[in-house]
Amino acid sequence: MTHKAIKSVLKPFLLFVALFAFAVAAYSAATSASADSTDPSYSKVYNEAKKHLGSRYVYGAVGPTHFDCSGFTKYVYKKSIQKSIPRTAQAQYNGTKKVSKKNIQKGDLVYFGGSKHSISHVGMYIGNGRMIDSQNRGVITENVYSPWWHVVGFSRPATLSYDD
Repeated sequence: MTHKAIKSVLKPFLLFVALFAFAVAAYSAATSASADSTDPSYSKVYNEAKKHLGSRYVYGAVGPTHFDCSGFTKYVYKKSIQKSIPRTAQAQYNGTKKVSKKNIQKGDLVYFGGSKHSISHVGMYIGNGRMIDSQNRGVITENVYSPWWHVVGFSRPATLSYDD
């Protein structure tokens, strides 16, 4: 094979290798930037939930200015960490990882109703026996264990990191 023939074969091969290396580097950089911007931290979820304190309750509303209970939790998770969860409280319970009362963490969801098969309300646990939820008084913080609520279960829609 002549020098000219080798050069004509090698040139496209080197171009392919260079393009492949560029594509891998670009993909790696994009993946790294994406991971940083969507880090599922509790502070992101909590800060998004806090922004809506005082918002009005409207049955069936999913935000951004009015919410029902499950519309609120769905909106907060999607807006803060791009996590999609089901629309209704019962579907959120059915479609997310269950946790026990002793293993509840900030950002987990707390469900209320007659039983695990008859859930009528959901709130987001924020620690110290408190939650943020949307109910007839709007989006508020309140105690999880109150005489008007019957806790029936807990779930973890996402594994969150904690800054504190």
